[in-house]
This record gives sequence, C-alpha cells and structure tokens, in this order.
Amino acid sequence: MDGVDRLIGQWAEQKPHLDTAPMAVLGRLLRLTKHIESQLSACQKQFGLNMGEFDVLATLRRAGAPYRLTPSDLLGAMMLTSGAMTNRLDKLEAKQLIERVHSKADRRSVSVALTTEGVALIDKAVEAHVASQQQLVKQLSAQELVQINQLLKGWLQSFEE
Repeated sequence: MDGVDRLIGQWAEQKPHLDTAPMAVLGRLLRLTKHIESQLSACQKQFGLNMGEFDVLATLRRAGAPYRLTPSDLLGAMMLTSGAMTNRLDKLEAKQLIERVHSKADRRSVSVALTTEGVALIDKAVEAHVASQQQLVKQLSAQELVQINQLLKGWLQSFEE
C-alpha cells in the first residue's frame, strides 16, 4: 500500500460514490514527475545547467550540424513563451554556450547556434542525462517500458491532436 492507496481509501470512506481511479493514476503520475524532475535536475546541475537551459542546448544539438535554429524554431520545439525563451538565451549566451548569429543576407534575421563550448558541454550532459533516465526506469522490464510508452503515447495524443 502506498500513499496514493491511503488517500484513495480515505476518499472511499468519506465519499464512496466518487470514482477515484483517475485520481489514483494522476496522483501517481504527479508523484513520479516530482521524483523524475528532481533526479534529472540534479544531473543537469552537475554541468551548471538548469532544466530549461539543458532543453535549449539539447534542442540545438539534436538539430544537427551546424547546431543552429531560429528563435521561432526553438519556440516551436519547446512550447515556451517568447519572453521565457529570451531569458534562457540570454543566460546561455552569458555562459558562452550559444551565440546569436545575424544573417548576412538580412541583418534582421537572427539564428541561435551552439558555440564550440556549448557542443562539448551538451555532448557530455546528454550522456549523463540518458544514464539518469535509464536509472529511473531500471526496475521496469523491456516489455513494461513498451507497454507504458504505448499507453502514455495514446493518452498524450488525445491532448495534442
């Protein structure tokens, strides 16, 4: 019996007519999210990054050489507000991990690119990040991972279509 079972049991006594199955699922997902974010945040902190900064660097890195995207492309890939993106980019630029590159054809057009230091850092950080993710799911079998992924994918698609 876990904390969610206790909570559900209390509601069953107080409000027996309530269907608390969704509460149990969502409660466990929210608790898992806290554990996952905590572990991944600790991993990224080793590299002097917060989760948002890691996401920007990882998005640029997985875009492939020359590791450059427009701010609009970054916004689309990360689902942030432009203000939040500007703040992240300013911090990463101050750390010399990214640079803003003006187009030679149109000086008003800017793209964001990883610096050499940024590529080196994200290459190390993403290796540690994936190792942390593997550690987080180590108690699940390969079949369970496939099943959970399929279920979550279908559920997520219902919100994002």
